[in-house]
Amino acid sequence: MVGRIWRLATGTPRGRAIAIASVVIVVAALVATGIVLLGGGGGSPPKPRPRPTPTPTRPAVPLRSPFTGELVKSLGPVLAVKIDNIVDARPPTGLTAADIVYLLPVEGGLSRILAVFSSRFPPVIGPVRSSREDDLELLRQFGRPAFAYSGAQPQLVPVVHNARIVDLYAGIAGGYYRDPNRLVPHNLYAHTRQLVAEAHGASTAHDIGFRFGPAPPGGTVAASASAAYPAASFTFRWSAAKARWLVWMDGTPAGTTEDGQLGAATVVIQYTTVRTSRFLEQGVRPPYAETTGSGTALVLRDGKEWHAQWSRPNANVGTTFTTTSGQPMTFALGPVWIVLAAR
Repeated sequence: MVGRIWRLATGTPRGRAIAIASVVIVVAALVATGIVLLGGGGGSPPKPRPRPTPTPTRPAVPLRSPFTGELVKSLGPVLAVKIDNIVDARPPTGLTAADIVYLLPVEGGLSRILAVFSSRFPPVIGPVRSSREDDLELLRQFGRPAFAYSGAQPQLVPVVHNARIVDLYAGIAGGYYRDPNRLVPHNLYAHTRQLVAEAHGASTAHDIGFRFGPAPPGGTVAASASAAYPAASFTFRWSAAKARWLVWMDGTPAGTTEDGQLGAATVVIQYTTVRTSRFLEQGVRPPYAETTGSGTALVLRDGKEWHAQWSRPNANVGTTFTTTSGQPMTFALGPVWIVLAAR
């Protein structure tokens, strides 16, 4: 079209001017309609650009605590607290928020508690008491956990300070206070928010060998099970209404100051070698419950009991539990209590 106008009108100067103006008008009109003219010929509309194929998004995998199997928003730091457990120290505070509760033997045939928190942190925890040598072997599976305790035997103190922990000893960390309504030394408590705030570099929760899920085949219906030290006893009774093994200590319900009777979704009575520590306590060598090696265990969940095997090759790894047929001994979702008992 443009070429035809040019040939017809370029015979005279005035015609050339008219032709140029006409060409400009025609080109502008064609451009406005999306047609591009190249070399005086008709063009074709530009090819549409291909749209990028959207990358498929994978559904988010629910995050679960490796300590309880329950859903969590994030994996929190690991805080371990040594808790008094003689009659004058009961009831404890904050223990219902623990992910894992270990019961360990101490001097005099009594028991003490090592409570592990990561999913939830209660406002206050206590009464806090002193460390023992076997705590350190138990804690190494958690990486570098924060460890809150009131002290230790003088020769053991530097060993604890140099252990692979974030040291929250009551003599150096903040957040501790004495309750004047309790007897000394069973009245030391700590604000957990302050402990966590000072737990710089503490490991976050990670796999320590526990497996959660539907119960394995087998198991025997059990209403209760018990374990004992020379001067302490523990009984766990199944409550179908609460879906928990309720805890009795020394023949009485084990209560708390904030939330009724203590209970666990899974209870493990772990039979192990109990020797004596290298460090004296009140003139005697206290028990040392070994948590490395292997042995047998009784696992309680869902109103049943399973005979199981446990294995922990070294202190840097967690403990695996298997049924007598070799299948993983899965735990029920919720808090886990472990009693370290002599073989």
